[in-house]
Amino acid sequence: MKAQGHGREIGEGYELVALGMTFAGAIIMFMFGGWALDRWLGVTPLFTLVGTVTGAVLGFLNVYWKLQADIEAKKAEKSGSQGSR
Repeated sequence: MKAQGHGREIGEGYELVALGMTFAGAIIMFMFGGWALDRWLGVTPLFTLVGTVTGAVLGFLNVYWKLQADIEAKKAEKSGSQGSR
């Protein structure tokens, strides 16, 4: 029984690492897109900064929504398991 709970904790840890990588990936992707647009248009820091901020906001919202959905799923699972006892 104890090992099964430990495995679940490791799985949840990997989910959190994946969320962190998603957040970082969004920032890097939008920053790179802004940098490429800056190079193409010749306006040095403008789109790099806009892309970085946009990536941070969208990455944060994505992580927030996924965590909220996970919390709601755990609440529903907990209330469903308590109702069947």
